[in-house]
Amino acid sequence: MAPRPDPEGCREQDLGLFEVTQRDGSARIGRLHTNHGVITTPMLLPVINPNLRTIEPREMWESYGVDALITNSYVIWKHDDLRGEALSKGIHTLLDFPGAVVTDSGTFQSYVYGDVEVGPEEIVTFQRDMGVDIGTMLDEFGRPDMSREELEKAVEVTAARSEPALSAGGGGMMLNGPIQGGTHPDLRAQAAFLMGSAEVDGQGFSVHPIGGIVPLMEQQRYKELFQILLASKASLPPDRPVHFFGCGHPILFPMAIALGVDLFDSAAYAIFARDGRILTPEGTVKLDEINEWPFQSNALFGTTPEDVRKMDRDESSKILARHNLEVTQAELARCREAIRSGTIWELAEQRSHASPFLREAFVWLQDQLDVPDDGPVGESVLRLIASTDPLRQGGERLGDDIEYRPHILHMQALLAMRWRVPGSWWDSSIGSPERVVLIEGAPPPWRVTAIEAAISHLIEEPRTVVLVSTPIGPIPFSLEDLSPWCHLTGPDVIWESAPVDSDSSGQLEDLGLSGFPLTRVTPEEEYDSDPSKRAEVRKWIDRCSIVDKLSVLCALHPLDGCKITDGMTSRRSRTDRIVNVYSGDEHILSPRLTDGGVSLTVEGARRINELNASPPPEFGADPQEEEFPGTPRVCIIDDAVPFVGQGRNVMHGYISGADPHLVPGQPCLVVNSEGGLVAHGTPLTSHLEMAFLAKGVAVKVREGAMKQSN
Repeated sequence: MAPRPDPEGCREQDLGLFEVTQRDGSARIGRLHTNHGVITTPMLLPVINPNLRTIEPREMWESYGVDALITNSYVIWKHDDLRGEALSKGIHTLLDFPGAVVTDSGTFQSYVYGDVEVGPEEIVTFQRDMGVDIGTMLDEFGRPDMSREELEKAVEVTAARSEPALSAGGGGMMLNGPIQGGTHPDLRAQAAFLMGSAEVDGQGFSVHPIGGIVPLMEQQRYKELFQILLASKASLPPDRPVHFFGCGHPILFPMAIALGVDLFDSAAYAIFARDGRILTPEGTVKLDEINEWPFQSNALFGTTPEDVRKMDRDESSKILARHNLEVTQAELARCREAIRSGTIWELAEQRSHASPFLREAFVWLQDQLDVPDDGPVGESVLRLIASTDPLRQGGERLGDDIEYRPHILHMQALLAMRWRVPGSWWDSSIGSPERVVLIEGAPPPWRVTAIEAAISHLIEEPRTVVLVSTPIGPIPFSLEDLSPWCHLTGPDVIWESAPVDSDSSGQLEDLGLSGFPLTRVTPEEEYDSDPSKRAEVRKWIDRCSIVDKLSVLCALHPLDGCKITDGMTSRRSRTDRIVNVYSGDEHILSPRLTDGGVSLTVEGARRINELNASPPPEFGADPQEEEFPGTPRVCIIDDAVPFVGQGRNVMHGYISGADPHLVPGQPCLVVNSEGGLVAHGTPLTSHLEMAFLAKGVAVKVREGAMKQSN
C-alpha cells in the first residue's frame, strides 16, 4: 500500500472556519479548516505523550486515518530537550506527524498536581512559536466539588485571560476557548457567552472545549455531564466546534454527538491497554477475565487472549492499544453514518443500555425532550427538536423510546400547530365535523388497506374526519403516506392494538378533535359505494393530502394551500401514489415516495412566493410568532443572485436573512433583497447557523428560477 500523502493546508482566508456538511438535529458532520489539513468531525484527537508513545503518531496517520492529535504543551515546555527541539524544528517534526496538532495548556495538570509554573500568556506564545495548529489558553479548572463562589471565580479568571490569550496567539494559530462552571447550568451558560463573545481585532476562539468534566466521567455522573453540555451550547456560537475535553470512551460518543459534540480527546486507548483493559462500544473488558475475543479487530487477528497475556507488558500494551484505537475510530465512523442516515438518536438509545448511569442520563434526556426545563438546558433541547428534519427515509424501528425521538416529537408538534380540519367538505358543505372515524387494525400502505373504509364513511357522512390508528398515535388519513407512521417496522401485531382510548385523549385533543363523537372501525368489511361519489371523494382526499402537507411541512395557511391547488390534477403511479401535482397545465410539486414529503417545482415555488413576495427579516431582528408564517425564505445578497438563479447552491457568507421557522431538510425559497424568487431548495443548516457560519453550503438548490428563462 502506498504511503498516505501529507495533507494540504487550507487557504489563508479559510483558516479556522467550520462548515456543516450534514446534520441530524444537533448532531453534525463538519469540516474544520487548519494549516495542516481539513479535519472531518465528529472525530477523536488521540492524546500523545511525547515521552511515552504507545502508538507512534506516524502510524496513526498512515494506518488509522487519524487526521489530528493532541499533546500537552506544558509537558513539552517543562522538559528542556523537548522544548528546544519543538522550538527549533516545530511540533510536527517533534512528533513526526503531518496532520493537525492540537495542544493543551497545562490546565489539567493544575487539576492533578495543584499548580503549574507557566504564565497564561507565556504558554500561548510557546504554542504559537512551535507551530501548533490549535492551541489552548490556560483556563482555571473548575472541579465539581468546588463551591459556587469558587466556580464563579474560575469563570471570571478564565474570561479575563481570554483576550490576552487571543492577542498572544496572533492570527496564525487557532485557539481553544474552554468553558468552565462546574455542574451549574447557569454558570456554564454564562461562561459560554463570555468565551463565545471574546475577540481581539475581529478574531475569536476557533473551538470551544467543555472543560472540567473528567471528574464527572470518572464518577460516571453522566446526567450532569450532558446537562452542562446542553447549558453550554445554549450560549455558544454555532459556527465553532464543541470539544468534550478528556472524553474518549466509545460508550459516550453516540449520546454526546447527538447533543452536539464535534471533537473528543483521550489517552484511554493507551492507558487502558497498559492496564490490560479493552475498549468496546458497550463498555470495557478486562483481558484477565476472558478466554476468547468477544469481538475482532486487525490488531487482535491471529491471537487469543491467552497469547496476549503471555506477552511482556510493552508488547501486549501495543496490541491492545491498537485494538482500542481501532474500536474508537470504528465507533466514530458508525456515528457519522448514523448522522447521514438520520439515526443518531436511535444509536444513542441502543448504547444507553450498556450502563445504568448512561441509561439514567438518557431517560433524563427523554424527560427533557418531553417537557424541557426553563433556562439554557431547555433552550438547547428546543433547538435540537426544531433543527431535526421531521421526516425520515426507510423503516422506523419500533421501540419503547420511539415517542421521544426528536424527529417524531417535531412532527407531532407540527401536526398539533398546523393541521386543521377541512374548511369545506367533499360535498361543498361547510361547518364543524359531525364525527371522527378512527380506522384500526390496518397496516400500511393505508391507501390500499383502508381507502375503501375511508371513502365509505365520508360518503355516509361528508363532515367526517377520518384518522388512522398507529402505534405512535392517530394521524389524518390525508397524511397516510407520511413518515414515520407509514414506515414503522415490527411484527404484524403492532397494527392490531388500539392506543387511543374511547373517550377524549390527549392525542385527539392535540389535533383539535377531542370534543367530537368517536367511531372506531376496521377495514375488514366490504363496502359498496356509488362509483361517481367514490371518485369525487377520492379526488377530495387527494387534494386534502396536498393542502395538509403544504400546511404542516411548508407552513402555508390552509386557505393558501387551497389557492395553490385550485383546479389541481395529478398523475399517479402503478401503486396508486400521487407522483406529480398540476395546477392547470403547470407542474407545481411532487409528493416524495420515500418519506411522504413534498418537492416543489420552480412554478410551485413561484406561486407560493407570490403569496408573500417580501424578504425575510434580517438576522438579529425580533421574530414574529405566527401559526402559518409561510414557506421559509432565505435572502441572499445581490452578488450571489446570478449564480443561485442558475441553480448553484447557496453558500454561507452570502445570506442576509432567513425565516426563523426554517427546518433543515424541508423546502425553502431563496429570494433576493426585494423578495423576488431566485431559487428553491433544501436548507442544510438552521436559521441560527446561517447567521454565523461563513463557509459551506447553506441551501442545496433544487432549481434556479432564472435557469429556464435563459
